Amino acid sequence: MNTDAVADLMREVADHVITPRFRSLDADQVMEKNPGDLVTVADQEAERLITAALLKDDPELLVVGEEATALDAGLPGRLPHAERAFTVDPVDGTKNFVHGSPDFAVMLSELHHGEVVRAWILHPAHEAFFIAERGAGVERDGRALPPTTTPHHLTVVTSSPRLEGTHGSLDLGPTAWSCGIDYPWLLEGRVHGLLYTRGLPWDHCPGSLMVRELGGVVAHLDGTPYDVGADRGRIGLLAASSQEAWDRIAPEVAHLYRG
Repeated sequence: MNTDAVADLMREVADHVITPRFRSLDADQVMEKNPGDLVTVADQEAERLITAALLKDDPELLVVGEEATALDAGLPGRLPHAERAFTVDPVDGTKNFVHGSPDFAVMLSELHHGEVVRAWILHPAHEAFFIAERGAGVERDGRALPPTTTPHHLTVVTSSPRLEGTHGSLDLGPTAWSCGIDYPWLLEGRVHGLLYTRGLPWDHCPGSLMVRELGGVVAHLDGTPYDVGADRGRIGLLAASSQEAWDRIAPEVAHLYRG
């Protein structure tokens, strides 16, 4: 599928499966995959429809969806070796979606031999669409975004509540609990760093391409660039608006991790 066709697919699925259920879920339409890890009928149905359309277009494609991985934990391990693959996060920020917050997203990315080459982040409730192709920058709703900047005082959001607070020149606050919301915050300059404890591919492949396209850096705190073949867990994953921002943020947050 070309880039516009993927975007149209995402909009269609969101319009027919996700948005009608926003703030309208019945109790029996919300389940737990694990304690505190919610999934809804919207997640499940959206992923099935998106996966089926991608495979109809290319039956040889590897599709790694968040909900499919809940049933087959080996799927993400195939990403680095697949000639062509897609990651699918049908409702990123499911807890927000369940509790009526508009901060949720639909995210897809395309990979060739483990490298992200295209990415899509749709905000159904905010009516925004971010699209990137490797080497071609990032667009929001058809408008090219400028390179990110690095101010003197840096704002960082983290998925680790114990790290929140003011530390030197850094303010660490909470994420939106949706990578599909967090990464656009970084792209548009609302924050200058995103700090996570996990690097799941459907969460980070779309945003990592977009950040890099605008001159930013996505790497683990040991300096290793983000790689879909290695979830480095508690080493920490830091996305920053520039190399300068990454170099300023990383030592401080690494110190906090050790503390």
